[in-house]
Amino acid sequence: MRLILLTGAYGFVGTNLSIHLARAGHELWALDLPFTTLPHSVRGVYTRRFDWEEFDTIPWDAIDTVIHLAGKAHDTRNTSDVRSYFDINVGLTQRVVDRLAAAKCKEGRKFILFSSVKAVADHVEGVLTEDAKPNPRTPYGQSKLEAECYVREQLSGNVCVESYVLRPCMIHGPGNKGNLNLLYAAVRWGIPWPLGSFDNRRSFASIDNLVAVIDRLVAGGVAPGTYQIADDDAISTNDLIEIMAEMLGRRTRIWRISPRLMRRVARTGDALYLPLNSERLEKLTESYVVSNERIKRALGWERMPIPAYDGLKTTLENFSTTIVRRDTWA
Repeated sequence: MRLILLTGAYGFVGTNLSIHLARAGHELWALDLPFTTLPHSVRGVYTRRFDWEEFDTIPWDAIDTVIHLAGKAHDTRNTSDVRSYFDINVGLTQRVVDRLAAAKCKEGRKFILFSSVKAVADHVEGVLTEDAKPNPRTPYGQSKLEAECYVREQLSGNVCVESYVLRPCMIHGPGNKGNLNLLYAAVRWGIPWPLGSFDNRRSFASIDNLVAVIDRLVAGGVAPGTYQIADDDAISTNDLIEIMAEMLGRRTRIWRISPRLMRRVARTGDALYLPLNSERLEKLTESYVVSNERIKRALGWERMPIPAYDGLKTTLENFSTTIVRRDTWA
C-alpha cells in the first residue's frame, strides 16, 4: 500500500483513478479547489482532503506518490485569459514539484504529471510519436509544455523522486464530458451527422487503459520518462457515429456535405459564438493519431489491456445509463 496524493482529485480523471486506487488498497489524499463539491462516487475514498489554501499544511514527507492532475483545460470557445493557462498549468506544477523536491528523501517516491499530446502538436501529419519536436501553438499546449520542462529541469536525476510525464490524447470513460457527449446526444435525437465527407481518424484513451498504466507506475519498476497514452487503434468519427447508432438502435444518418460549406458555417459560429465554431469543427474532423509504442515497451505489453472499441462501448453504455437516470428524475 502506498500513500498517494492526487491534485485535481474531484475531476473526471481524478474520480475514476481514486476509485480504482482505493480498491487496490492505497491510502489516498485529495488536493483540489476550495468549496469544490465532492462527487458522490468518491465519498469516503480519501482519508484526508486539502484545498490549495492549505497547501503548506500538507505533510509532504509522508507522501509516496503524487499524481498531478490539477490544471486548466482547453477552452474551445477561446474566451479564457491566456495568462490563466500559465498561472494554473505551470504555476501549480511548480508549487507541487518544489515542495516535493524539498521533502525528506523517501525511497521509491514518484511524481506523475498529467500533460497532454497538445503539448507537442495541435495538428498531426501521420502518427505522433514521442520523438516529435514539440511545437504547440495554443496557450493550453504551450503551458502544458512549460510545465513538462519544469518537471524535467527539477526532477531529472533526482535520486529521491522518480518523475513521469504522461501525454494522454482524448480520455473517455464514466463521467466523461465533452465532444463525445455532444455526438452521442445528436445521434440519440436522430440529428444527422453533416460532416461525413471529412475523412479522419483519431486516437482515444480509455480511462481503463489509463488506470492500468498508473497501476504499473505506482507499483514501480518502470523507467522514468515521457510517455504518450492512447488506445491501440485510431477510430474515425463516422465509425463512432455508426457505433453509437447501433447501440441506440437508431438508423445511421451520415450526411456528406461539402467540407468547404461546413467551414463557412463554422466561421459564422466563430462570430456568433454558436456551438459549431472553427475550433470545434477541427476537433471533430481532424486526424490525430498518437503512438503508444513507448509506454507499451516500458511496461512489456504487446497491446493495451482494453481494445479501443471495447473501451468506447463501455463509455457509451455509461452515457445511456446516465440519460435514463436523468429522464427518470425529470
